[in-house]
Amino acid sequence: MTQEPDLFGALESSPPVSVRAQPRNKESAAHKSSPKPVFQPLAERMRPKNIDEVIGQTKLLGPGQPLRVAFETHRPHSMILWGPPGVGKTTLARLMADAFDLAYISISAVLSGVKEIREAVDEAKVRMAQTGRPTLVFVDEVHRFNKSQQDAFLPHVESGLFIFVGATTENPSFEVNSALLSRAAVYVLESLMPEEVGELVDRTFTREYPQLSLAPEARSILIELSDGDARRCLNSIEVSCGMALDRSMTELTADFLRQALPATFRRFDKGGENFYDQISALHKSVRGSDPDAALYWMCRMLDGGCDPRYISRRLIRMAIEDISLADPRATEIALNAADIYERLGSPEGELALAQAVVYLAVAAKSNAVYTAFNSVRKFIKEDGTRPVPMYLRNAPTKLMDELGYGDGYRYAHDEPNAFAAGEIYLPEGLEGRHWYHPTDRGLDARIREKMAQFKRWNEEAWEKGEGRKR
Repeated sequence: MTQEPDLFGALESSPPVSVRAQPRNKESAAHKSSPKPVFQPLAERMRPKNIDEVIGQTKLLGPGQPLRVAFETHRPHSMILWGPPGVGKTTLARLMADAFDLAYISISAVLSGVKEIREAVDEAKVRMAQTGRPTLVFVDEVHRFNKSQQDAFLPHVESGLFIFVGATTENPSFEVNSALLSRAAVYVLESLMPEEVGELVDRTFTREYPQLSLAPEARSILIELSDGDARRCLNSIEVSCGMALDRSMTELTADFLRQALPATFRRFDKGGENFYDQISALHKSVRGSDPDAALYWMCRMLDGGCDPRYISRRLIRMAIEDISLADPRATEIALNAADIYERLGSPEGELALAQAVVYLAVAAKSNAVYTAFNSVRKFIKEDGTRPVPMYLRNAPTKLMDELGYGDGYRYAHDEPNAFAAGEIYLPEGLEGRHWYHPTDRGLDARIREKMAQFKRWNEEAWEKGEGRKR
């Protein structure tokens, strides 16, 4: 074959925690014994008391939206709240219990197991017998429960004993049992927008720190560090304001915040939904031939703590799937980048990954091999077992030779152009089938031309009666 064209050429082991029902009316003993606000964390003190105080989530809580309608009509139902940390999943569960005047039981899937679920069932049964009302059971990080633990909720959700509210940062389609998922509405919560975080900052300083003023640049830093996470925002405010008051300061400045708060990475949950969203964005940017976007997403992942080795493996996959034979050097460059990173490590080796990302983004694209591979695998899975034609079989023994193995095979190197014109290599019944269709980009285009020439030679041989007949 001639030289390739250039780039632009043609858990249950953790100790369990106690879970007790908390009646949600103001006269309850639990309410009277709760810690005074001054001793509560700022995030708890600032927790909304009703849905009108909730910041963000307007797609769920705005006028006429599903959760607001549920609150206004007093019709509780089981649900899964799916969203990143610090967007109000726990808050909404508590507000539901208050709004519907239901007993509230909170279970952490990180610390609890079947024992705690059974205790919750027993308490809910007692309460149902006494009041005739269900119990709202909130399961934080429900995706951490295994199948049997999730199944334990099913009969009680179906019977109406529980109003089940699960919170998860993972895609419930993958992490929550389909049986439980079918019995609960799924609501997607979103990270807070910068202006919404700003509203939270202003509300917090007005209510909790009126003695402190906030410099505009310091306010911007708090918003940026929060990255859409209300809890992170409040924790940052609590730490910095506490330090400022200890020093008898009257204003929170940007310079003080830079000293008081440690460097905070953007949220990047390895193995979580955010992780797969970002790698998907990187892959699609490479496929879409946008080197700037591809570099952006790669750097976002590195900035968030992603292992560069994972990125290097994904780049190799992109080269094989989306570039392939349109530019075979893309695979070589991806492999070389992975090897360079192993030799140099971070941060020097990351530059090799950046070089590979840019090359892959601007290289000619072809998924012809990827498509053909999947199509053939699918066909074989659905098709019957077809015998290998006798002339294509090997004859390593005398018996096999006597049986006709290899009879009529044409050795391509002995034929004109090293091509046995008119030969058929597919099993009987599949003559003329094609799965591989090269594109008209890069080296793919030349492969396409060569295959077209092979087709012409075959047709000419058959027309002359020289090709194989079946």
